[in-house]
Order: sequence, then C-alpha cells, then structure tokens
Amino acid sequence: MTDPSIFKAYDVRGTYPDQMNEELAYRIGRAFPRVLAELQGTPPEEQTIAIGHDMRLSAPAMARQYAQGMLDSGADVIDVGMVGTEMLYWTVGSRELDGGLMCTASHNPATYTGAKLVKRGALALSGDSGIGELRDLVMEGDLGPPADAPGVITAEDISEPFRRDALGYIDPDSIKPQKVMLDGGNGMAGPMVGPILDRFPLDQERAYWEPNGEFPGHEPNPLLEENRRFIIDKVRDTGADLGIAWDGDADRCFFIDDTGRFVDGDFLTALLAESILRKEPGATILYDVRASRAVRDVVERGGGTAEVNRVGHAFFKTRMRDTGAAFGGEVSGHYYFRDFYCADSGTIPALLVLELLSVEGKRLSELLAPLRERYFISGEINSEVEDQDAKIKDAHDRYANAEINYLDGLSVDFEDWHFNVRPSNTEPLLRLNLESLVSREHMEEKRDEVLGVIRA
Repeated sequence: MTDPSIFKAYDVRGTYPDQMNEELAYRIGRAFPRVLAELQGTPPEEQTIAIGHDMRLSAPAMARQYAQGMLDSGADVIDVGMVGTEMLYWTVGSRELDGGLMCTASHNPATYTGAKLVKRGALALSGDSGIGELRDLVMEGDLGPPADAPGVITAEDISEPFRRDALGYIDPDSIKPQKVMLDGGNGMAGPMVGPILDRFPLDQERAYWEPNGEFPGHEPNPLLEENRRFIIDKVRDTGADLGIAWDGDADRCFFIDDTGRFVDGDFLTALLAESILRKEPGATILYDVRASRAVRDVVERGGGTAEVNRVGHAFFKTRMRDTGAAFGGEVSGHYYFRDFYCADSGTIPALLVLELLSVEGKRLSELLAPLRERYFISGEINSEVEDQDAKIKDAHDRYANAEINYLDGLSVDFEDWHFNVRPSNTEPLLRLNLESLVSREHMEEKRDEVLGVIRA
C-alpha cells in the first residue's frame, strides 16, 4: 500500500525502500504523462519528457523505472543522466519539452528519495496543480495496459550548453582573483558548477566536491547550522574572501562572508536584486512574505518594483510568468530568474555574487554592513502547536491594530517591526519570521512576545 504522505506540496518524497521503491517509481512514471495530458492537452504518445537523477545510491535504479513507466505510457524520454536539478529544468525550458522528472530528494538525508516534476515551461507541479492528480492515479493502482507503441528513450549530455547559458548572466571577463572556499556537500554542485568556476582566476579550496550518496562529510542541507559549521570554520581558518555551499541537488547555494558569517537569504536577495536592476533598470523583483524589508527598500531605491509573494517555487514561477518579474528570491535560498525559464538556480547566484564582489571591489561583509546595521531579523523559529488555526487567530487578535494580511499565513506589519507566521504543510508547526527596524534588543523583545502568544 502506497503511503499518501509522500505526495508533498511541491514534490514527491519519502524514505527508500520502505516509502518509495522501484515499483512505485514505475507507477509514478506511468501516471505522469497522463497528468501532463490533463494539464496541457497533449496525449502521452505525443509527449517528450526529460528525466535526470542525482547522486543518491537509489537514484539510478529509481530513474530507470520512472523512465520505463513513461515509455510504457507512450511518451518519448530524453535521459540527461546524473545532473543538478536546474539542469533538468533548463532542458525542459530550452527544448520546449512537455515535462520533466528529476529523481532527487534535494537536501534530505541519505535514506530519502523523491521526484521533482515539472510541466511545459519548467513550471512545477504542486499540490494545487498536478501532485494531487498524480497521487490519485498512483493510489488507484490500476494504470491499465502499456501503450501499444511504447516511447523511445535517447541519452543526451546537456552540460556544455547549460553552462554556456548560465555564463550569459554575467560578464565572465569581469571576475577578478578571489580566494573562495567551496562546499559541495557530496552533491551535484561539483560536476555542475565546478567546470564554470575553473574558467575564472579563483584560488579555490574545495571540500566534499565529489558526488557521494552516502554523504560522508555532512548532510547536504546548509540551512542547518551543524551542516555549515565546517565551511564557516574553513573560511575563517583560510582567510577566504567568500564561502559557497550547495544543497544536495545543487539548486540552492548559500554564502559565508569574509568574516565567516552566514548570509541570510533575504539579505542575499537584496544584493542579487541590486545586481539584476543594474542589468535591467526598472525590473520587477519578487520576494517572499517572510523576508526582511531590506528587499523592498533596496529594490525601490534602485528604481525597481518590489512585489511580495507566497512561499514556494510553484507560486514564484507562476507569478514570475504572470508579472514578467526578472528575479525572485526566497529566504530559504531559492533564487529564480526569468530568463532561466523562471527556474531556481544554484549556479547563477554564485556567478552573480562573484561578479558583484569583482565590480564593487568590496568584501561581502562590507556590502552587507548597511543591511545588517538597519534590519534585525529573527530567522525562522518553529513552534509545535496542536491547533494551528487557533494560534494564528490568537496572534491576529493580539495585534489587530496593525496592518494585517493573509497572503500566506498571517503577516502583521507595524511601522518599526513586523512578522509572518505560517503553518507547516507537513507537520503540526507554526513558523515565525520577525524583524525589527529599531535594534537587535527590540527584535528579541518582540520575538519573545509573539512566541509567548503562539506557545501559550
């Protein structure tokens, strides 16, 4: 019996082989072209779908069965092999394919597997569109006989054209010598980003650069402090100008400044927005409901339009297409680029930051200082609660004199501080992000006050 909890808000994910195995992968592969047909109107036998996989030990066998399922539904398959997730997105977008499936569990521990699924234009399937339909087909069990004429599979190496497109985001000749500490997390960053970085006059020190699904160094999730402790120490010990760490499937990258301090995602969104606005004056920039006001302020000061958005890559990608936004950034380290098929990338932000440091002639800590001195953020704080809705109502009632909105969870705005509290999609948690424009002490006071309401 398939565990329905593997069908998440933005992907399919579970432990291998108990929650997800090759037999389930085949059924998902069979169902996926039918879901694409419902969403897009093209019958399975006329579809071409890309498939890729990451370095997890279970990934090659799982990917084979996803592909076989799609072939048996009549779809043709382009197999791009072991790649970073954004390379799969790029393939779907650049080739105008009907969809794509990336066999990955992203930043999760070694025991996990999963699938990120996109439709035409590299737009993600989500709980609002596609994932529920996929779940229902897979859970029903009977997918009928295979197609009379199975699809054809072809293998393709897309690494060179992908890198060429990624380099188009910067002026490669502008990159100046820098000492850079790199942590690939034994994920896909090494083979994906490494050959691009080798073009530049960088003094590189690399760790956990080879893909290894056992993750002998640490889990491939740099958002957790225990997993980034290594690169922080290395930046400080080596005197590096910059540290960059990637998650497992390398569609997110995280930065450590020259002092060894982690760069918060909303502050990095502000820096990247500044960089994008220089290349495209007046551009629209999206940021998520959790973010520091620094993003809006920097964008508006730079002559751009800042628009707040719901959390989650399906919402960002769709809104970017609707608004023509050039760039979108999430606190969690997902950075989206319109000209990269609105996909999130772990390559382009790394290139843009290297270019920014070269062009500005400043250290990253110097570029961040004006933000850190004015905006005092709590980071995301989770609270386990029995009744999420009741606690959100309590917070609403407590701060009813503020500007309130429910775009994504509850956002409460006062002139000199604000917060967002959102329910988790998968756990009985509320997630709080709070900011003060007064002082760190004021932020801590308000943080504790709001947590008192949530945890009462």
